[in-house]
Amino acid sequence: MATDIKLFDSNDENAWCPGCGNFGILNSLKKAFSEANLKPHQILLCSGIGQAAKTPHYINTNGFNGLHGRSLPPALGANVANKDLKIVVTSGDGDTYGEGGNHFIHNIRRNLDITHLVHDNQIYGLTKGQGSPTTAKGQVTSMQLDGVRVDAFQPLTTALTMGATFVARSFSGDVEHLSSLIQKAMEHRGYALIDILQPCVTFNKVNTFKWYKDRIYKLDENYDTSNKEEAYKKANEWGDDGIPLGIIYQNKEETSFTDRIPHLRDGKPLVDREWNPQDAKKFMKDFK
Repeated sequence: MATDIKLFDSNDENAWCPGCGNFGILNSLKKAFSEANLKPHQILLCSGIGQAAKTPHYINTNGFNGLHGRSLPPALGANVANKDLKIVVTSGDGDTYGEGGNHFIHNIRRNLDITHLVHDNQIYGLTKGQGSPTTAKGQVTSMQLDGVRVDAFQPLTTALTMGATFVARSFSGDVEHLSSLIQKAMEHRGYALIDILQPCVTFNKVNTFKWYKDRIYKLDENYDTSNKEEAYKKANEWGDDGIPLGIIYQNKEETSFTDRIPHLRDGKPLVDREWNPQDAKKFMKDFK
């Protein structure tokens, strides 16, 4: 039985531009949480800084705003402290692949049991439209007036190379597809990345809703998500040749970070265990 979706509504005033792709992602999150029969107190949303990172303000769950590029460290801490909490990191392409690139790589290695949603609008929206890590080479922006001069970062192939156990792509304009994918990511035991193509209606005049609509297609039911070689091929499809949506790759066999550590895997979550303040004093004396 689904949870009442209105439980996830927030009274905070929304500061996103009218028509922003972030609204589709927000609605997809609410729908996914509702259909997964989750309650607000069972969920933690972590973010960094940016337009996408405002998401925890606009949905009624536990929320944590970190520093720019630092959305994953609090998610790691929360995952270790409470393995039963549904943890979703929701941040932008600049926050995740730029400032947070180092955390992105090394938390893939850890295989944290989290869902990581990247609002990939291929631009820095909060700081007025300069090129982000995923902006195409040659694209003119508010800062790169003669075009971006570096190659775009490839998030899906990078995630596959680092050993991510769930790699997917979706589109903010398709709430049904995205909410279904978020549910599958939350069910996955380990690090689940969803790169979400999300138009920026104010600063990115290239990657518009129409631009995506003309190129995206959904992987069919016969696609083998366990085939890593095929996953690389799909991850490299981009532009006029088509952009595939769906689960690009999934490895269900690899153990998650907390399952690799006996005292985290077995028994109660750390937050539910009894502890004695005297034990903490003894622990601190060991450092003297």
